[in-house]
Formats: sequence, C-alpha cells, structure tokens
Amino acid sequence: MSDKATALRELHRGRAADDPLVLPGPWDAASARVFADAGFPALATPSEGVSASLGYPDGQGTPADEMFAAIGRIARAVDVPVTADVEAGYGLSAGELVDRLLTAGAAGCNLEDSDPVTRRLADPRRQADRLAEVRAAAGDALVVNARIDSYLRGDRTTAAAVERGRLYAAAGADCVYPIFAPPTQLADLAERIGLPLNALCRPGGPSPRELGVMGATRITFGGGLQQQALEAVKELARGMRL
Repeated sequence: MSDKATALRELHRGRAADDPLVLPGPWDAASARVFADAGFPALATPSEGVSASLGYPDGQGTPADEMFAAIGRIARAVDVPVTADVEAGYGLSAGELVDRLLTAGAAGCNLEDSDPVTRRLADPRRQADRLAEVRAAAGDALVVNARIDSYLRGDRTTAAAVERGRLYAAAGADCVYPIFAPPTQLADLAERIGLPLNALCRPGGPSPRELGVMGATRITFGGGLQQQALEAVKELARGMRL
C-alpha cells in the first residue's frame, strides 16, 4: 500500500492553480469503478455517502466494522489510490485506526477534529498529538488529511483555523481541510498554514476549477455525489409508477 500512498501524495504536488486534484466520493464498489473508469487518478470515500448506502446516519452512526468493510470493498474494486473518511476515528487508538485502514487497503484518511455526537471541537493540541500518533503508526503508508472544524463548530475566524492548521502540520499531516471555510479565504489559509488545502465542492458553489484558482489543492464532495445519484433513482422510481 505504500506505493499507492506515495502516488496519492505526489498527486498533491506541483499542481497548477486551475488544475486541483479532484477526488470523487464513491459510496460503494460500483460507484468507485464508475469514477475510476472515468479517469480520476484517486478517490475519497465520504462517511456520509457510505453511511447512507449502508442505512445509517452520518456522524459515526455506522458501526466501525461495517465502515471499514465498505472501505475495503471500494479499495479492492479499483486500481487507483483511495483515501477514506473515518470521521473522528470511532474511538480507536491511533495504532488500531492505522491497522484497520491499511488492512482495508486505504492509501489515506480524513480525520476530523470535533466530536460527531457532542458536536464539540477537540482541543487543538490534543488533536495534534493524536495526529502525531497516527503519523508515527502509519509512517509514509497513509496520506493524512486533517479536517479543521472551526468554521463548522467554532468561532469561524481565519485565526482559529490557522492555529489548528499549523499545529496539525507540525504533527505530520499531509494536508488540511478547513471545512466550510469561505472560498475567498482559501488562498490565505493555504499560505499561512503551509500545506495543501482541501476544499468542499457543493452544488451552487464554485466549481472544482474555481476552488483551485481560489487556493485549494484538492477538492472533495462530501456526501453530495451520493445524494445526487439517489435523486436520480427517486426520479426513476417516480417514472416507473406512471
């Protein structure tokens, strides 16, 4: 798996501003094959989309065993690197988390810094310590994307996001993900944190290319692609009843 992690890490480097790394979010093996066959060089599982496909709510509502089994099915279905959204880590130790990810075939992971149940932000230094433990356990075998939830649950200031991002960078994160940061702040955040920055692409917002020009190095979609696919299924179902 270190080869895929190396390939995924390299995909973040040397990109033109109008050519960010676009990581579609497959929710099962079939959707993963569709995205890989379309030519995307890597994929990023979304916890929301995978949870919905398994019949659970997002926010660590999916039992860890089922989530890692789903990640494994997705990773086995394609030849490209797969990075996995593992929310806040399901209460696993850093070593256990890394072992489960590598066993599933993941080349990277997304770890958030708030509790999905209490909705409280983690202490940034404590979260940095956890990221350092994940890095130590994984070595170079995982690309670690550190999600910053201060715009979601904190004071929504650039200063707060930068403080967290710098701590996570020092802990060994490969990239940071200030979810829901205003697109106009992306370039400033990326420059001040000093790592590739992940941005969320949402319907009605800037396109992946536009987000890249605004400062993002990589683009993910959360559960949005699974939701759009489900809307198409609903439309199909309505048509079948006519």
